[in-house]
Amino acid sequence: MILYDVGDRRSFAIRGAAAVLFGLVTLIWPGLTLTALILLFGALALIDGVSMLVAAFTSGSHDGTSKALVVLIGLAGVAAGIITFVWPGITALALLFVVAGWAFVTGVLEIVAAVRLRRELRGEWLLAVAGVLSVLFAVLLVITPGAGALVITWLIGWYAIFAGVVRLALAWRLRQLDPRTGRRPFTRTVMP
Repeated sequence: MILYDVGDRRSFAIRGAAAVLFGLVTLIWPGLTLTALILLFGALALIDGVSMLVAAFTSGSHDGTSKALVVLIGLAGVAAGIITFVWPGITALALLFVVAGWAFVTGVLEIVAAVRLRRELRGEWLLAVAGVLSVLFAVLLVITPGAGALVITWLIGWYAIFAGVVRLALAWRLRQLDPRTGRRPFTRTVMP
């Protein structure tokens, strides 16, 4: 059974690149206004969610349960993105909890997906790492809501970069798999 195909690799690559770009912009311009930060986060969440939904519905390689997980991750991203665009006047604290909720749900679902894939995919630990990073990020946001806006901006930026790099590494690992079997190609060295 093939659990990931070319569309999934592209999805992880797009999600990773968007997260790294978002993180870099956040760190380069930490004095961004709250509105700009909301719009950047909304765009990241929407790109993340839409790419997962596209992968879920264009990939024929998912079984019912893994497809449901991919759809749930996608819906969480789309919902977080829509919330940030519908309420652009959202307060910093409300944005923090929206971001924390999105990161927690996405992280838990990525960990579940990694556990399900442990027998079918090498490198599934990268998905688990991305999930753990998301859950830890969510917990940090919730336990430090009184931190200044600059600290929260830096925390969001570094999280996005780390999670994005892990997703890019997973996309790279998936690229190396044999598309017919979903496993790494085996090469045998013949001794003369």
